[in-house]
Amino acid sequence: MTQEDELVIDPPAAVRVGRELSKWFGASDLTDQPREPKLLDSGRRIDWARSLPFLLMHAVCLAVIWVGFSWAALAVTVVMYLLRMFAITGFYHRYFSHRSFKTSRVGQFVFGMLGASAVQRGPIWWAAHHRHHHVYSDKPEDVHSPVQHGFFWSHMGWFMSHGHFAADLSRVKDLLKYPELRFLDRFDVVVPTVLGVSVFLLGVLLKHVAPGLHTSGWQMLVWGFFVSTVLLYHGTYTINSLSHVFGRQRYKTGDSSRNNPWLAIITLGEGWHNNHHHYPASARQGFYWWEFDATFYLLKLMAFFGLIWDLKPVPGSVRDGGTKRL
Repeated sequence: MTQEDELVIDPPAAVRVGRELSKWFGASDLTDQPREPKLLDSGRRIDWARSLPFLLMHAVCLAVIWVGFSWAALAVTVVMYLLRMFAITGFYHRYFSHRSFKTSRVGQFVFGMLGASAVQRGPIWWAAHHRHHHVYSDKPEDVHSPVQHGFFWSHMGWFMSHGHFAADLSRVKDLLKYPELRFLDRFDVVVPTVLGVSVFLLGVLLKHVAPGLHTSGWQMLVWGFFVSTVLLYHGTYTINSLSHVFGRQRYKTGDSSRNNPWLAIITLGEGWHNNHHHYPASARQGFYWWEFDATFYLLKLMAFFGLIWDLKPVPGSVRDGGTKRL
């Protein structure tokens, strides 16, 4: 082996770490190369270098000790949580992953940006992993199944690993044909950065024009962006980790998906997970009027104003069919 070969195969540790971190600022490997399903099943080794930004998001939340509390900051935290949870449930999940309604190309890009603000990578990456989940739900190939891999791995370990981070892009060919969506995946850090700066500037503005609110740029950044994002992370992840363990199974879906009203509240309707696995194409996951599905109500409102259309319903024969459990 030549000296040149050694440099290529075994670069210095600092270089390796730099390469891994650079992927958070330009994820070219997610949209430029197809991924085979077998690569999704390799290894459970946590990629700590690549996971560092995710871990730092949690650590920054401790800064609430120094920036203090205000009702204004709490209000922005709640709004940012709800708005971006809707972006994930309504757009990343029900639109990009399942195409349960239609919109214009401009609307699609706007929805993609809103989803990207949740700091859960781009719409192509998210949809590819979710479609893979539905194909292999609770089978060994399902990388975030708590039945197969336990709570931690299903909750967040899978995307922190080296082998499971990459997405199988063969499942999202319908999305790859849009260069603007590929841009959101390639530079998925741009939208969250703009949001963080905007929240900081909002705090600066309020400090000067409404000092009685007792807030500031740094307080608003920590609460309105970092705290709300971390809460959003774990609220979203419960659908992977908890909704396949706790709740009631109305339908025999061949997996462990369950309906959980508490998870439906914190995720704006995603907790009706057994319903969803029974009929994933529907824009509505709370099949009955008493099943709270805030995302569906908001989608109906958007449809009223013509922003989206053709929301796919749940056929009565499917909802009330013979696959129900007794």
